Amino acid sequence: MSVFASLRRPATILLVAAASASLAACGGGRERPKADLAAAQVTTIGVNSYLWRAALETVSFAPLLQADSNGGVIVTDWYANPANPGERVKMTVTILDQDLRADGLRVAASRQVNQGGNWVDAPVQAATVQKLEDIILTKARALRRKGVS
Repeated sequence: MSVFASLRRPATILLVAAASASLAACGGGRERPKADLAAAQVTTIGVNSYLWRAALETVSFAPLLQADSNGGVIVTDWYANPANPGERVKMTVTILDQDLRADGLRVAASRQVNQGGNWVDAPVQAATVQKLEDIILTKARALRRKGVS
């Protein structure tokens, strides 16, 4: 056995150890960047979780008929404000996207008024639906900011 053959194994081990040490030093002592856990798409449900939570909070004053987090649909039952019992509303909130975007949300509302003991359909002002959408989006953005900090 030659001298080179007897030194081959320790030299290989030393070379591997040196390569490992030099690769470990490549990090430069900096921490790895952390993922933004509050990103717009973070969700364990089928739709944007911030929009979902904000929508549920916004319509929580009315009884829920349906809440499908995978499909992104929230349907309330008829709700009559105790201050105005001759009028009632029903809402459907649909979250269309996994992104936190204004066009990822649709609100539909139905309104009825009591005339002679019968509930009769009445028009809903477009500003009412727009206001509900704005409230939901504002709450969703606040939830996201809260999650980032």
